[in-house]
Amino acid sequence: MRFVWAVVAFVLATVLIGAGIAQDTVFKGPSAEKMELNVSEPAPFVLIDAEVLASREGLQTMIVTGKGDIFVAYGRTADMEAWLSDAEYTHVTLTSEGEVESAAVDAAQEPADGGETAGRNPSGSDLWLDSFSEQDKLVTELQLTEGLSVLIARDGVEAAPDDILISWPLDNSTPMAGPLMAAGGVLLVVGLVLYILAIRHQRRGRGPRRKGVGPLPETQPIGVAESAAAAAIDGGVQAPSGSSQGNDAAPDGNRAQRRSSARRRLAIGLPALAMTAVLATGCTADSWPELGAGTPTPTPTPTIVTPEDQKPPVVTEKQGQRIVSEIAATVAQADTDLDIDLAETRLTGPALESRRTEYVLRDKIAEREGTLTAPRDKVRILLPEATDSWPRTVLVLTASEEDETVPPVLLTMTQADPWAPYKVAEMADMPASSEFPDVAPAWLGATRVPTESPFLSLPPAELADAFADYVDTGDKSEYAGRFDEMSQTLAQTVRDSRAAVVQGLKDKDAAETSKAAFDMTGSTAEPLSMATLDSGAVVAVSVLDTERITPTNKDAVIRIGDNEEAKVLTGAKESAKGFETTYAIQLFFAVPAQGSNEQIRLLAYDQDLLSVKVIK
Repeated sequence: MRFVWAVVAFVLATVLIGAGIAQDTVFKGPSAEKMELNVSEPAPFVLIDAEVLASREGLQTMIVTGKGDIFVAYGRTADMEAWLSDAEYTHVTLTSEGEVESAAVDAAQEPADGGETAGRNPSGSDLWLDSFSEQDKLVTELQLTEGLSVLIARDGVEAAPDDILISWPLDNSTPMAGPLMAAGGVLLVVGLVLYILAIRHQRRGRGPRRKGVGPLPETQPIGVAESAAAAAIDGGVQAPSGSSQGNDAAPDGNRAQRRSSARRRLAIGLPALAMTAVLATGCTADSWPELGAGTPTPTPTPTIVTPEDQKPPVVTEKQGQRIVSEIAATVAQADTDLDIDLAETRLTGPALESRRTEYVLRDKIAEREGTLTAPRDKVRILLPEATDSWPRTVLVLTASEEDETVPPVLLTMTQADPWAPYKVAEMADMPASSEFPDVAPAWLGATRVPTESPFLSLPPAELADAFADYVDTGDKSEYAGRFDEMSQTLAQTVRDSRAAVVQGLKDKDAAETSKAAFDMTGSTAEPLSMATLDSGAVVAVSVLDTERITPTNKDAVIRIGDNEEAKVLTGAKESAKGFETTYAIQLFFAVPAQGSNEQIRLLAYDQDLLSVKVIK
């Protein structure tokens, strides 16, 4: 019966192992669903809507093949259409019936720069959320949601690659393959055990079965010689005295026979155990059911109510970090080479004009040193404007990732149109004592506050002139008491520097023949204002602090003396009408809401020499 059960176990093991292997090989379905996109007409750009990529569930893998450079980027559909508004491209969309179609789109407007659109390379644009480039073949995984699109191109001149394949993963896991093969391996071992036990039982049952001794017949006395001969003939029980060695060898033979039998059983069992181990270890995670997958525990997060008409933020956190890193690298290279043309690709407004002057001075004055204010390498706070139009603005607080003693830098960067890069307009160091106000998260963005907004304690359009008036007139200003302690300290520093200039004229006995006049005014640049969570705003403005030294009589002249900066910038040593020096001060304020008792807080500031001119 043991043989029967062993055979049954072997048969079941074969069936289970075979079924498991078949599930993981013959009956295993495809791992991905593929779709090849057909481009109707060659064009420099191909725009693929996210609905096409999201027409199947799962991660989207895009494979673009074509000889030469291949460029792929993804971003908001509206942004990409704006970038392509003056170019011809192929638009791949999904119809209401779920079918993919492509159509050629002509330019909707004239080129933004009045020239040809051919040759506009999409690589390096700040508009893309991310981009990739390869030679001959590009493979990338995407997870695009509604409202996003993919742009495929080469260099904006050649036709975009038209060999485009999209694939989505399919669930072809076989969770029962592993258990079936494991169960088959167990039954195989059970069958082997039963088989060995059956053989052992059979061998034990083969020996002679002796019956008990019956009644003996009557016998007559016989001689000793006859008894010995009879014993020898019958294989008697008692051997001659010289045959004891043969009796001792019998147990050793039995032990050898048992060892040989054990080795045969081990030789039979090892392959089965090895096969079971191979089957168990050869199964992947997809060949086993998922057990013990716990449900994630939700954690509370702050509730932020999104307005119904809220526009999307102009950049994401990852995109903003990439743009800031590129700006920082460009500005650092421009500062090293004193290359104002390179700096102009990433700077504008007061940030650019102050560097224009500084590069001239550093080129002519060898001992002029000092670190220029520049973006740090790590974005700490990103506050993008929530809009779908241009120009666009982002407020960024950057900090050094390696050196915490370096002061953070607060900056604004703007994008004039879809084709322009982001440029830094205002940039200033933020003292450690400053506390940045609470702002919306980057994924939500913030609205830009109008310059004449009545909902702030002081409209942004009046802020620069208000601070300038406070610096010029001090406590007599109508704005005295409205600025915080840091603002008051900065204002007093400016007044002290003015007093030092007046004292210098007296020390040089020039007070009788010359005079100094000072005036601070707000710049004509439009202030930038981003709303905060407390209904206030962060406002970036700049002021111009002008110093005029003029003679007091017609016979007197104003000499520059040892002022190397004035010598370099004017090319003169003296003037009969005097000199005018202008400083630009970039300021970031936290302005509270209307009706608040809080003061206007200074967040960051930076002062740079802007110009020195001969008065004519």
